[in-house]
Parts: sequence; structure tokens; C-alpha cells
Amino acid sequence: MEKLKRTVEQARAAFNTGKTRPLAFRIQQLKALKKMMQEKEKEFSAALKADLNKSEFNSFSYEFMIVLGEIDLMLEKLPDWASPQAVEKTVLTLSDKTYIHREPLGVVLVIGAWNYPFVLVMQPLIAAIAAGNAVVVKPSEVSENTAKMFEKLLPQYLDKDLYPVVNGGVPETTELLKQRFDHIFYTGNSAIGKIVMEAASKHLTPVTLELGGKSPCYIDEDCNLEVACRRIAWGKYMNCGQTCIAPDYILCNPSIQKTVVEIIKKTVKEFYGENVKDSPDYERIVNKRHFKRLMGLLEGQKVAYGGETDESACFIAPTILTDVNPEAQIMQEEIFGPILPIVTVKGVEEAIQFINQREKPLALYVFSDSNKVINKMIAETSSGGVTANDVIMHFSIPGLPFGGVGNSGMGAYHGHFGFDIFSHKRGCLIRTFKMEAVNGIRYPPNSQKKVDWAKFFVLKRFSMWKLGLVALAVLGIVAAIVIKVVLF
Repeated sequence: MEKLKRTVEQARAAFNTGKTRPLAFRIQQLKALKKMMQEKEKEFSAALKADLNKSEFNSFSYEFMIVLGEIDLMLEKLPDWASPQAVEKTVLTLSDKTYIHREPLGVVLVIGAWNYPFVLVMQPLIAAIAAGNAVVVKPSEVSENTAKMFEKLLPQYLDKDLYPVVNGGVPETTELLKQRFDHIFYTGNSAIGKIVMEAASKHLTPVTLELGGKSPCYIDEDCNLEVACRRIAWGKYMNCGQTCIAPDYILCNPSIQKTVVEIIKKTVKEFYGENVKDSPDYERIVNKRHFKRLMGLLEGQKVAYGGETDESACFIAPTILTDVNPEAQIMQEEIFGPILPIVTVKGVEEAIQFINQREKPLALYVFSDSNKVINKMIAETSSGGVTANDVIMHFSIPGLPFGGVGNSGMGAYHGHFGFDIFSHKRGCLIRTFKMEAVNGIRYPPNSQKKVDWAKFFVLKRFSMWKLGLVALAVLGIVAAIVIKVVLF
């Protein structure tokens, strides 16, 4: 455990040298990460296969491609994002510089998740490097093969002191959380999220918590059910249901429940063949502990389709449940597996009520041909993100913030939002020694005249865009003259 403390101290000492501040260094490290992916893709792919039975195609599509896109975006946009950001001046600061300077937070801790063990370490790592931080990387021990690859390969490509990798289980993570960091980024469940936040509070360390929850999927009767169910089946059963923004359950009218089941059954066969277990595109439950947890959720439920299991292979077939009691255990916790309950509701009003009676989810899905229904669902519910007439895809758009709200997390990242969350936005005012007469209204002794002029120049808003710089400059000069004459 003393070694962990030294690792963090070493990262802080390296950060304090100022090495990470120049953009050239950050860009070089990002390019090194890209080189690692290009040269070691096969090795990481083999690790993902061992951990989750992910095929090479799925590893590239759902992990590697996302990371490569994030690196390229950072390389393209970093010079612009890191530049000082000018802000609107006031009449009293016309001759000064006012801007936001983004600076690195310091030493950050990134704790990854096991379900997408590559992308959920790499995306926050990329953002933290781009923002100029030192990063202690803690992959999930549950996906142990991928974690070992990080420990082996990251030091070969990145600065060893600035970006150390720490592997281990609960004892190592607990000890890491005792150390002082400048930011902690955690991806996982809400129970551990609370532990992370409590540990961070001892040092007043800010946190980003990417959690989960039961992401609802409402299907309106008027939509294209064939397309809707195809998209839902893809999002639910990819990665064997172990996706934080997978549709957790369906809400629909009883009149379309049977049709929904039949279309999803047909779609599963199209995706994975008659024998799902033999499909190279269907993953496995990560370990026997999670397998048994899911089997417990299935107890007493009405299986409309699927339900086949093999504990020795951690295999659970794509499964659909009907006539699900909203109070059943499977409706009380995030499923995180290939089990899809259907709960019937009369319409959008009842669906909204059902959603709002529960914790705020990480994602919300609504399928409808009616913009009125979609807008109503967005306006009257709360969730980390929303996708209408599809699932998962909002995660893929760099211009959208990705994160939770309430029980599903706090803070958001991806693209510019990732760069921002690992940066301190430092407000800067650089004043000149000119127009000192204007400052007379703030210097003692005070008087009613000074208060009246302060009301005019400070409280009255002058828009730079409406008046223009020249007009504002003239106004500033007039202010200086008037104040000097009247007050002195």
C-alpha cells in the first residue's frame, strides 16, 4: 500500500515540473496513445475476447473506433479549446483584457469499468491528457485481462511518471481513494459511486460519477414497430446486455405487447442465428457472480422468449419477460444483462408517471411518429440523455455531453465536455493604469452622487454587440470625463 502512495506522489512531482502544460507535449502523448492502439490492437482484442467473449469486429466497432475518433477530435480541436476565451467587457473595463484561461487540475484518478474495459478507461484518459493533467489509471479488476494489458502497454507509450497504471481489487482501490487527487473520474454503479464521493469529500476533491440506472424505453402505438424493435434488440443485447445505457425495460400499451415480443424474437434470430450460443457476435456475462445475480432476477418471472442458460460458460440467451410486476426485484435494480422486461401502460401519460416515480435514469428512449409525444416525454421527465426513435446512439455524438443526473451520476464528458471537466476555467482580468478617473466611484469617501453614477455604469447593461466597440469606447471616455468633473 505504501507503493500506491509513492505512485501518486511521483505523478504529482512529475506534474509539478510543468511538463504537461505545453500543448506540444499533450499532443505528443495523444499521438503515442493512437500509435499504441494501431500497434497493439490485436493484443487488446484478445484480452477483450478473454474477458467478455468480444469478437474482433465488436471490439473495434464498440471500443477501438470510438477511442480513435476521440483522439483525432482532440488532436484537431485542442489548440482552439486551450486558447484563451475572450468574454464580454463592461464599460468600466473597456481598456482591459477579460478572458477565461483553461489550466489543468493537477493529478486525477480515472477508475474504469469492466463492461467496456477499454473505452471506459481510454476516453477519460484522453480528455485528462488533453487538458494537461497527470493521470493515475485504475482499470477494473473484473476484466482482468484488459487491465493487465493496460499495465503492460501504457508505460511503453506514455510518460511512466505522469500516467501510472495501478491494478488490483478492493484493497488497492480503497487505498488509492485515501490519497489526495485534484479530480476523480469513476465509471460504475451508484453504490460504489457513493463510496468514491465520500472518500473524495475528505480532500474536497471534485468528482465525475458515470453511473447507470434503469433506462426506460417507451414505445408508442403509432410508431414503426418493425424498426423500433430492431433497434431496441440491438441496443439491449449488444455486449450481452452489459451496457450502462442499454434499454433496461420497455413500457408499451398492452395492445402491442405481443407484437413487440414477436418482432424482437425474429430480430434476435436475424442477428445471432438459430443458436445464439454459437454466434461470434454474442458476448458472455463477465463472471459467475454476475451470472448468479441475473439468475436470481429471473426467479418467478414469466419468460416470453429465451431463458436458456449455461453457468459453466456464463451464457444467458436474449430473454424477454412479460406481465412483469413493477414491484418485482428485477424492476428495482439495473439489470445489466440480456433480460428485457415489458411493463404495460395505457399511454404516454402513464409512462411518464411510471418513469418519474423512480430514480433518474442515465438514458431515456422514446419511439413515436409524433413530435408531440417525443417533446412531451423530454419536457416532463429527467434523464442523463435522451434518444428518440433509436437507442444508444447519443453516446456516439462528440458534440453531446454524456453523463447522468441524480442517481445516475454527475458531470459529463466526451469531446469538448471531457476537456472542460478536467480543466479549471480561470477567470482573468488584466487591467491597465489608464482611465483611473473612472475608479473614483468606488474609492472613499462615498456619496449619493457616486452611488447614482455606479447604478448607471455598473447596473445598466450595455451590450457590446449592440453598441459596438467604438460606441462603448466613447461611452467609457465620457464616463471618465463626467466622473472626474462631477465628483472631483
